[in-house]
Amino acid sequence: MIGFLLIDKPDGMTSHDVVARVRRLTGEKRVGHAGTLDPFATGLLVVGVGRVATREFPKLVGLGKEYESEFLLGATSDTDDRTGTLLPTPGVGSTDFQRPVLEAAIAGLTGPISQIPPNYSAIKIGGKKMYEAAREGKPMVAKPRDVTVYSFVLLDAQPLRAKIACSTGTYIRSLARDLGAKLGVGGYVQELRRTSVGPFTINEAIPLKTLTPETVEAALLPVETVLSRVGASATVRG
Repeated sequence: MIGFLLIDKPDGMTSHDVVARVRRLTGEKRVGHAGTLDPFATGLLVVGVGRVATREFPKLVGLGKEYESEFLLGATSDTDDRTGTLLPTPGVGSTDFQRPVLEAAIAGLTGPISQIPPNYSAIKIGGKKMYEAAREGKPMVAKPRDVTVYSFVLLDAQPLRAKIACSTGTYIRSLARDLGAKLGVGGYVQELRRTSVGPFTINEAIPLKTLTPETVEAALLPVETVLSRVGASATVRG
């Protein structure tokens, strides 16, 4: 089998877990994904099946992403999300900020920005992944990275829900942390869902649990179709 799957990743699975499941379903050894989702996150994961597909990943990994997320203010997390150890900020609630205050702070995190990746990330420093060092009680700090937040739209103020379009390499967890820091109260990601990768949207994705050895081949998108859509989206952006 050769092609790409647009999968709606469930909460609680790593991206590697999804790849392993697809290997079992297809019988193909060459399977990979074009952009990691954290285990607690849900949404669109682009999975390549077969050598012909996986060798095209360089054309996909740089695509822009869109997310819908819920941030909680009034506490910090060592992972910058709900799965970590939380430290509440005394006297502050997550609903203490009105929309104008939130939008003003969000404006400062929109456009070309520099952000420090979370301590719990797969970035390697000195040959070791940051999350491995953090789990050993020896957290490392990565150098700031230049990314672009194309749009950061506040959907609801209480709780804080936002829709974010950004360049590859942007950490939504870092945006939550930095927004909380701007407001002086701390912040972290409570919920995160990826809704698009380049021209591909969550509406096209198939829930992983519905894929079976009998249905997976029909769900594959041809390599030529995927590359054509990526090329067309690049032309539109240009």
